Amino acid sequence: MQTLTVDLGDRSYPIHIGAGLLARGDLIVPHLAQKRVMVVTNTTVAPLYLAQLTATLEGAGVQVASVVLPDGEAYKTWETLNLIFDALLTERAERKTTLIALGGGVIGDMTGFAAACYQRGVPFIQIPTTLLSQVDSSVGGKTGINHPLGKNMIGAFYQPKAVLADTDTLKTLPPRELSAGLAEVIKYGLIWDAEFLGWLEANMEKLRALDPVAIAHAIYRSCEIKAQVVAQDEREGGLRAILNLGHTFGHAIETGMGYGNWLHGEAVAAGMVLAAQTSQRLGWIAEADVARTRTLIRAAGLPDVAPDLGFEKYLEYMGHDKKVEGGKMRFVLLKKLGEAVITGDVPHDVLSGVLARPH
Repeated sequence: MQTLTVDLGDRSYPIHIGAGLLARGDLIVPHLAQKRVMVVTNTTVAPLYLAQLTATLEGAGVQVASVVLPDGEAYKTWETLNLIFDALLTERAERKTTLIALGGGVIGDMTGFAAACYQRGVPFIQIPTTLLSQVDSSVGGKTGINHPLGKNMIGAFYQPKAVLADTDTLKTLPPRELSAGLAEVIKYGLIWDAEFLGWLEANMEKLRALDPVAIAHAIYRSCEIKAQVVAQDEREGGLRAILNLGHTFGHAIETGMGYGNWLHGEAVAAGMVLAAQTSQRLGWIAEADVARTRTLIRAAGLPDVAPDLGFEKYLEYMGHDKKVEGGKMRFVLLKKLGEAVITGDVPHDVLSGVLARPH
């Protein structure tokens, strides 16, 4: 097991990465305010891991209740969120009852948001079971739900007490979901660490085969980069926005195509290509850098061509992005491979050249 810390002063918390962590009650119990938890999971993950986690906790003398939600991005809504509140109220959960998110990014986001809201704030722990949630959404305290007009537009910054990334859970992950997680791993190389990007190019085949050493390194380095960024800018006042490379375009793709039709990682992958093409048109990176980005994204089993929503639709959906400031869209682009920049100065003709007919 490897452990790193998200340094947020008295709200700092550990990220544990390794195999067999669902059996490690000693990693969970010290973070419980009382020996009572509500596990939030979904219809896909519950049959795989809920009994194991429940047995671990009950073996440590913890009282366990659970709520099983429908699976999928399409259910990241107020209605589904209310099912968590219904369960908490039915169980008479108290302010010291800890919520545990057992699942992927949707479960983590909704559980964290429920924890931020229930009785104005109860503790929660993240146990992410997908690669995407292990390297990205479980770390950093972003929680929320979707709205028909925009993804993740309703939510809160609310940090977990701990994150347990059990790499054994990746063995039951469908290949498409594994690839979706690799999009976020590639993102860290593009925005922060060119050396890591090169490592990914050399090891993508091992990652897709779930080589234990390679996958553990990819998760650790991804979490390490995110922890460094979040520690400097918890609430996305500046630097943290670089973690959204490809996301402004990607969220427009998810919204425009209907939540769940494109996986989040697939939309981010295509969005990162659009960001690279925009960067190249601005003269910041070379055509060869765009080609290298596309090659790596394809090697991960991800789409490198965005859907043609039409330029006006892209603008409409991107206008609902959280990085819009003073009515002006702000973009995360690449000054070079391994270095991201946030800018609002993208000429209209550059954007239309990239988005009118994605290619």
